[in-house]
Amino acid sequence: MKIYKLYITSIIALSALFAACNDSDSFDNKTFINSSSLKEEVLIKRGIDVVEKTLQASVAQPEASDIKIVYKADASKVDKYNSLYKDHAMLLPSDNYTITEPEAVIKAGSVLSSEVKIVFKNLSTLNEDSVYVLPVSIDNVSVVGILESKQTTYYVVKGAALINTVADIEKNNLSINWAKPDVCNNLSQVTMEALFRARDYDRLISTVMGIEGRFLIRLGDANFPPSQVQIATSRGNYPDADSNKALPTNEWIHMAMTYDSGTNTMKIYINGKVQSSVTTQSIGTINLGVGGADGFYIGRSYADDRYLAGEIAECRIWNTVRTQEEIANNPYYVDPESPGLVAYWKFDDGDGNIVKDHTSNGNNAVAKNALKWNSVSLPEKSK
Repeated sequence: MKIYKLYITSIIALSALFAACNDSDSFDNKTFINSSSLKEEVLIKRGIDVVEKTLQASVAQPEASDIKIVYKADASKVDKYNSLYKDHAMLLPSDNYTITEPEAVIKAGSVLSSEVKIVFKNLSTLNEDSVYVLPVSIDNVSVVGILESKQTTYYVVKGAALINTVADIEKNNLSINWAKPDVCNNLSQVTMEALFRARDYDRLISTVMGIEGRFLIRLGDANFPPSQVQIATSRGNYPDADSNKALPTNEWIHMAMTYDSGTNTMKIYINGKVQSSVTTQSIGTINLGVGGADGFYIGRSYADDRYLAGEIAECRIWNTVRTQEEIANNPYYVDPESPGLVAYWKFDDGDGNIVKDHTSNGNNAVAKNALKWNSVSLPEKSK
């Protein structure tokens, strides 16, 4: 009986050993695309004709020698993409992309490859109502094999909403790195615009943008409705308090202010309609290109607690008085090269703490604290 048990135990041990050997023999170190998702979007946006993406491969275990990888645009995978993602995409035309250098290397002892750059170009020539796909596959690898399930990345190119990302600036503010401050100084005429959505107006003053004590767009004040727009200047605050001019919460608002120093005429527009029109005292020319602690801010005036509790999508400064029609027709986007546009901060970067000035002046805005980026789709579709 003891001999029989010993025999059975030996058989089990030998079986386990052979199984372990077989598992080891069947393991192949394979190359795969290093990405959490095999689908990546490239959005067609106004004013952006070129978008760059990077691609990187990996292996499970390092090898003793370099691994050379070659990528290719893989038209044969379009049908597979449509089947996997229940889509009806067409192949992206060759005129709209370049794989600048299709070869990469995983160095001996490493598990990550060098990056390959894919440049999507001439995007403005594409139909925004169509969906395109560019499958990029690992075509050839030295030393090891290819993991078929992660061999291809699908770049999906399609039309975007006018605004897809916004910044939440509650308890935050942005100052300006003035590369060319003069473009925002000595303005005899000025238009300032902002697109924002406030979740509340629960403080005495909520700031949009400007300079405390000089020329500032804010909401609220002492003995003033906390959700009414007020222009605070060096020669008085305008308009008078009026509870009927209170702004709603949790709605996107396009606010514009125009001022002409020649006539001392100031107008406030809400969603393209005149809300207030006043004759001010003589304020003179406007200087907004001011840095430092007492300079121009977005979301701050006097103290940090006068922030705007909500999201912001656009801020613009013009050296002209925009007409009502111009203001009403362009709440979500203007051409950065528009005549008279001297500063244009589009809060659509989606990461980082610098908001680029989309004019050629380069007066970028810098957040005091880390920005929180939120996905949106503007204009919102009618319900």
